[in-house]
Parts: sequence; C-alpha cells; structure tokens
Amino acid sequence: MIKADFYRSSEGSLLGFEVSGHAGLADKGQDVCCASVSSAVMLAANTITDAFKVNAKVKVEENDIMLKLGNDSKGEGDKVLLGLLTHLYLMQDEFPGYVMVRVHDR
Repeated sequence: MIKADFYRSSEGSLLGFEVSGHAGLADKGQDVCCASVSSAVMLAANTITDAFKVNAKVKVEENDIMLKLGNDSKGEGDKVLLGLLTHLYLMQDEFPGYVMVRVHDR
C-alpha cells in the first residue's frame, strides 16, 4: 500500500509530506497506481523546488520521498502541496486499499 502523510501547521497551512510504499496492484513496471502517484509526487516536488525556488528539504529513497518546506516558505509551496493532497485523495478513491492519505496536525 502507498501511504501519503501530510503535515499541517496550527494555522492550517501544509508543511510537507512523506509518501512511501508500493501499491502492489500489478508487477513492478506495470503498476499504473504506483506510476500515477510517483508522477504526481515528483511533479509537486520539482515544481516547489525548481520552478518556484521555494526553500524545501527533499529526501528521496527507494519507495520513499519526503519534502519539508523551510520555515521561510510561504505561498506557492503550500498551494502545490494542497494540489498534491487533493490529487492523492482522488487516487485513494480510485484505488481503494492501494493508496492511503492522512493529514497530521503539528
């Protein structure tokens, strides 16, 4: 199962995420669920860090990616994270039992 954990400040802005796991819907290289989640996550991370030049820490490992916005990050980073969160909620509905999205308050 792919687990997507988002972190939210007490003011309601998104601070970052960690996405880990493998859907297991199909064999490696054939799993449309994994490919869809991976593509959306990488698009969001690259948009935040490369397109908008938002201060963020990114850590990528096998089947795991973490992004944490810097303390001085406002605006675009939070909006991109909200878009990713919304997209992954839709994927959770599309692939029940294969994607789980959670939001944690900090």
